[in-house]
Amino acid sequence: MIYEASEIKRICKNNAKFLVNDRVDIALAVDADGVHLGQNDMPIEIARKLMGDDKIIGLTVHNVDEAIEAENKGADYIGLGPIFDTSTKKDAGGEIGPNKIREIKNLIRIPVIAIGGINMENCESVIRNGADCLAAISAVVYSDDVKSETKKFIDTIRRIKILRDHSING
Repeated sequence: MIYEASEIKRICKNNAKFLVNDRVDIALAVDADGVHLGQNDMPIEIARKLMGDDKIIGLTVHNVDEAIEAENKGADYIGLGPIFDTSTKKDAGGEIGPNKIREIKNLIRIPVIAIGGINMENCESVIRNGADCLAAISAVVYSDDVKSETKKFIDTIRRIKILRDHSING
């Protein structure tokens, strides 16, 4: 796992942040940019002590209380979900819907990353409801052209954010 993480970090180098999912030890071993933790992983306070203040730590949350607690405990961002039903993570629970994004965005100051069941057909509703970003694992990994599918998501997110931000400020 360390070899693979080192290779991904090399690929990301100056183009993207590299966060390791669930594994603080692997993140530390390869000097990743940060780690993403689930509710049952290492407590965020311990992860922060081990990783330091300059590393990114995200936490998966499912509701308002967990989101507020994550911010209070020092998370740099939250992964909110599952927004839609997902087959990627069987223990993710039931979908909470894109409207939950707006509710939580109004209560916390850190970025909200939408996760769970997101694809090209529903990603616009996620961004329109205030998500700062999104994770779309199956939609990208199982596509015939990962690079092209990723570009479509990036272009869609940028377009919707411009429209969303213009309607908020205009």
